[in-house]
Amino acid sequence: MSEFPIPLPEFDEEVVTESKVRFLEVPGLDGKAALITLDNGFDHTKPNSFGPGGLKSLWDALDEVEAAEGVALIAVTGKPFIFLAGADIKMMPLLETREQGLAMARAGHVLYKRLKDSAIPTFAFVNGTALGGGMELALHCHYRTVSTSAVGLGLPEVSIGLIPGWGGSQILPNLIGPEKAAQVIIGNPLNQNKMLRGTDLAPLGIADAEFEAADFLEESLSWAVKVVRGEIAVERPEIDRESWPAVMAGVRQMVDRKIHNASPAAMKALDLLELARTASFEEGSLAEDEALADCEMAPEFKTSLYAFDLVRRLGKKPAGAPSSGLAKEIGKVGVVGAGLMAGQIALMFARRLEVPVVMTDLDAERAEQGLAHVRGEIDKLESKGRVSKLKAAKLRALVSASADKDVYSDCDLVIEAVFEELKVKQAVFAEVEQVVTDECLLVTNTSGLSITAMASKLARPERLVGMHFFNPVAVMPLVEIIATEQTDTETLATAYTVAKKLKKTAVGSADRPAFIVNRLLGRMLAEVTGAVDEGTPVEVADVALDEMGLPMRPFALLELVGLQIAWHLCAHLNEDLGPRFPISENLRRLAEADVPVFDPEAKGEGKLTEAAKALVELGDKSSSAEEVKHRVLSGLAEEVKLMLDEGVVPGPQQIDLAMILGAGFPFWLGGLTPYLDRAGISTEVSGSPFSAVG
Repeated sequence: MSEFPIPLPEFDEEVVTESKVRFLEVPGLDGKAALITLDNGFDHTKPNSFGPGGLKSLWDALDEVEAAEGVALIAVTGKPFIFLAGADIKMMPLLETREQGLAMARAGHVLYKRLKDSAIPTFAFVNGTALGGGMELALHCHYRTVSTSAVGLGLPEVSIGLIPGWGGSQILPNLIGPEKAAQVIIGNPLNQNKMLRGTDLAPLGIADAEFEAADFLEESLSWAVKVVRGEIAVERPEIDRESWPAVMAGVRQMVDRKIHNASPAAMKALDLLELARTASFEEGSLAEDEALADCEMAPEFKTSLYAFDLVRRLGKKPAGAPSSGLAKEIGKVGVVGAGLMAGQIALMFARRLEVPVVMTDLDAERAEQGLAHVRGEIDKLESKGRVSKLKAAKLRALVSASADKDVYSDCDLVIEAVFEELKVKQAVFAEVEQVVTDECLLVTNTSGLSITAMASKLARPERLVGMHFFNPVAVMPLVEIIATEQTDTETLATAYTVAKKLKKTAVGSADRPAFIVNRLLGRMLAEVTGAVDEGTPVEVADVALDEMGLPMRPFALLELVGLQIAWHLCAHLNEDLGPRFPISENLRRLAEADVPVFDPEAKGEGKLTEAAKALVELGDKSSSAEEVKHRVLSGLAEEVKLMLDEGVVPGPQQIDLAMILGAGFPFWLGGLTPYLDRAGISTEVSGSPFSAVG
């Protein structure tokens, strides 16, 4: 066998993904099919990935195939449920020099080019997760099939400070067009790192055929034979190159609007997508090599690795979670309320737990309106192919609504999602407790009220726990779990187990005002609105944090959550935590305004109307954007220190995880506390970096 042409470093801890070759006799094929299966020897919980050993194994497999006689097609697939999850991210911190990073980039290009340039037709049978270098391997093949049950597909590199560096930025836009390619390469990673599903690939033009999981390999081989025999002609649309510059200009505007160009990786990816219009594949590959090597040495990637490890490690094993063996089984769920948030929660429980869910509201009309909304959301899921016709019918049957709380009598868990007022929630639980069994768990979705105070009116306060879901419920991956001093172990264990079944990442919080995310966002808003009250123009204060690349500017966040809700939160924080959360008179005036506050033409951007601007009263102390930024960061550092001192969370890592998953804090900043450490704010405010804590 030939020697791998790029010298690669060796990593002793690499779990090598082997490329195993089988030669198959397939009916109708004039010759043999060479099937290369990627397999690291573990089950699907340890995905295939490529380090130096894995790259060399595929090189050797291709040597073996090329040496064989009578091969009519080459197909690459993966072990059950996993195609290839890209480069081994665990080895990346071990890349000590730019030359090593450059060698890894070149190695992927040299290897994959053999599939792209093969004289024998090459096929990728994407049977499961295909991320980063895994998706790029598939893109280099001449044809692609995908399992309809596959999940975890995409090019997520930008989210962790990298770029698709093994051909993705050059092949994909020339395959499906620059607009769709930009969505996959930039838009999705910047949108909570959104993944594609198997059913998404064919409509996008990435896959040429899709098959059900049960017979995926057999169907894919049969389809491949027909392609080789000329019985199936795969047609791909011509890419409109004339509109390419205009499309990319629009994409640049989107990136500016979304993260204010704060991600160096996103900017490099944009440049590569533009280059793909005119560059040869070889030129584009060389540009990718250089860009990837630059990214691997950049601070944004180093900090992203901390965030990535945090999500992977603490997401799987939440700090303070009791053994799942202590959890109760949940067979029926009740949701108090039938508004938008309650409906989202009801659908999530039905979809993930597949148990009956019943909603109630003050009267039958409101309850039925809530149920109609949930059914409408199920219809949307079905029309988009997110659920099958059978699953949609099952979901409709599982969710019901009533005006009578007696329907909770046989529930195992009842969660309230009513107005954020303590007395209202206390009254709800007092009524529900009269109906449910002694074993039923009571859950509040409060975003920051005292759960201890809610429990004080209960006969059995030990069965009350907080599970704070974030809006939109289906999208946001975080749930804050809050126990009081009286919450028993069984209740807490059940909350964490339910969160896992709901496919949420749980972070525990002590029962302190606003818990984790809303307390910190509340402090951020308090500092921004405080600067405005003192005399800083809204336009200056609102852009002060742009270089951080947060998913929303402060006033866009106010528009999203609603001014009345934001005012309500700030008032509660002022009452509970004191003058660090001053009551902003300007925020009050905007919340009580009887004129349109936000410009409908700039929906979602938090742009005030002229009428709203007239309501804003400025003091005589104006600050620059840099001064506002320092003020906000200092406030956040102070609040983090206080939260740690109060024992809201065990350590800074839980704060970082919550802010990444609940507030969209960018991976490339590495979490809130490392960012504050790097900026020197932690030491300035509290005397030492947060990395020195616990």
